[in-house]
Parts: sequence; C-alpha cells; structure tokens
Amino acid sequence: MNEKQLTNTEKKSELSREATRTGERYISPAVDIYETDEGLTLVADVPGLSEKSLNISIDQGILTLEGEATAGMGEFQYREFAMSGYWRQFQLPETLDAEKAHAEVKHGVLTLHLPKAEAAKPKRITITVH
Repeated sequence: MNEKQLTNTEKKSELSREATRTGERYISPAVDIYETDEGLTLVADVPGLSEKSLNISIDQGILTLEGEATAGMGEFQYREFAMSGYWRQFQLPETLDAEKAHAEVKHGVLTLHLPKAEAAKPKRITITVH
C-alpha cells in the first residue's frame, strides 16, 4: 500500500511513538484533558487495569501512562479478545506541581489530577479606592 492510500488513522498510527518503541503491541488509550484555574485533569479509558498494574510517571516534563492488562480468569478455551499493554505520553506545561499529583482508577477509567503550582494560579488583585 503506498502512502496516498493510507487513511489518516493509519498515518497517525505509523508516526506514533508506540510504533517505534518495541515489537510489542500497545493500545493508545482514549484521553480527555480538562484545564481549570486549579490545574489539569486527565481522564483515560484503561479497561482491565488496576492501580497495581498501572504505572504513571513524570520525567523531565513528560507524563507517561503505561500498564499491562491481563484477563486472569483461568485457562483460555476460546479467545477472540487479545489483552495488550497500554502506553501513552504527553508533554506537560512547566506550570504544574507534579509533587501534588494524585490519581484513581475506577471501573476501567483513570482520573489523574495535576494541580498548578501556586505561582501559576490566577490571582485576583483587590482595588482600593482612596
């Protein structure tokens, strides 16, 4: 298949970091990121992962989400669904306080809270009349 025949999804897949890491297959979880005055909230779809099988790290401003999903229900007799590892990276702004980040996983959904550093939060200036 030549480049002109590739769909946009296929082009993105070819250029993704996941494709260049190893020969292993990775799932890039769907992610929504919200910004408020307090910080960023990242919500990711990670079915099959628990807090023990999920690794979240921040190194040099790069947020990495990775985990290995396992079925763990016994010996397969028939299989159509293949469990794969999850892997996703994001460049974070310098205005976040990674030391105060916290996350939870519930029903296959990761919610990661990344608060802004105090210096980056909007300040209201009071006006006094003389």
